[in-house]
Amino acid sequence: MPVCIDLFSGCGGLSLGLGRAGFNTLFGVEAHADAFATYEQNLIQKNPSRHKWPEWLPQQAWRAEELLHKYEDELIALRGQIDLIAGGPPCQGFTTNGLRRPDDPRSQMVDVYLNYVAVIQPSLVLLENVQGFRSMRHRSGGTYAEYVREQFEQLGYDVWHEIVKASDWGVPQRRPRFVLIAALKGSLRGINPFERLRVSRKMFLEQRQLGSTPVGVKQAISDLQENLSPPMKDPEWGHLGFKSLNRNEEHDSAYQLLMRAGCYAQPSDMRLPRHRPDSIKRMKKILKSCDRGVCLRPADRERLGIQKRSITPLDPDAPSPTISTLPDDFIHYDVPRSMTVREHARIQSFPDWFSFKGPYTSGGKQRRNACPKYTQVGNAVPPLLAEGLGECLRSLRFIQTTDDTAHLPNSVEVHGERLSQERKIFDRDLAASG
Repeated sequence: MPVCIDLFSGCGGLSLGLGRAGFNTLFGVEAHADAFATYEQNLIQKNPSRHKWPEWLPQQAWRAEELLHKYEDELIALRGQIDLIAGGPPCQGFTTNGLRRPDDPRSQMVDVYLNYVAVIQPSLVLLENVQGFRSMRHRSGGTYAEYVREQFEQLGYDVWHEIVKASDWGVPQRRPRFVLIAALKGSLRGINPFERLRVSRKMFLEQRQLGSTPVGVKQAISDLQENLSPPMKDPEWGHLGFKSLNRNEEHDSAYQLLMRAGCYAQPSDMRLPRHRPDSIKRMKKILKSCDRGVCLRPADRERLGIQKRSITPLDPDAPSPTISTLPDDFIHYDVPRSMTVREHARIQSFPDWFSFKGPYTSGGKQRRNACPKYTQVGNAVPPLLAEGLGECLRSLRFIQTTDDTAHLPNSVEVHGERLSQERKIFDRDLAASG
């Protein structure tokens, strides 16, 4: 099995998708304790055969630069053993919704990422981030995309990058992402990874019975309803008056069936928000009078007396805009309320068995540095997109290790069949772990 390291892993969306694509993750590096607790619970504990944490590294949350400094010798010893370094440096410094300051400490994590590649020298590299990575100016003069490309080339890699939309890979969310793939120089002669990615997309969707039409929000979450009378109390928060969604016995779409795999009980993280009457009244007006699937326009905010800029009433028949880290950025397409953590997770393509640790939200002075459940979901790489990227990377690694490429089409076909069998084993092991 190819082996990868997941940098800035968050709650584990990228590791989950890569694991389903056939990668073993040696370890994940995540600084926030709550996000790492989610990673540990869902990936390390539930599937230890795919997450064999090294004995020399304490299994805990780590700041990437601290781990690199403290265990540099152990990381150097991994040279020749790591097939892939994957991850997304914190995106807050690059997003067009932020201040985009080159001196933002989070933006400087790009150099930490590059240092890991320089020290370990993996065969392949995957770097994922927001679209703004291509336009954000780097202190060296060019954009961050240009800077990273130049640095990888100096480290001895060939580099390709494009914008990839999550909705093209079955995720019910548009979520365009900057994706960079690097391979040791000369190891993929005549091959463009993104051409291979585009070719593999049709089969990827067909294997999951998702079809070529983008999955809409209703297809993703319509089986999660407030349909019990009296309403069901939330298992964890019911003593405080919180109600919970209920997952219907029957699914309404192929996507819902895919998300239900391995989860036979009610999913977690279904706590419903409690809104004030005036908030409910305002959301009813928004659902009735504003365009769906787009952020409220200035004229609508002025008409309705709303100061918050990022409110989007969801369109049931289209993919969602990029899921954010705040619960009140979106209004349910059919009910005047904000979305639950589980609904956000569904739109991100997290399976129903995946649960999240930590508080639901945070506020005040804690907001900037906290990583509650909504933040974990919003910051994650959609597992379904990660799986598609992972299958492509797995095939590239297969090419790198194949001496005779004369029979490449047949070899890739056999490789695809092997991936399908490994995915079934991966799902079986997770279901068995409960």
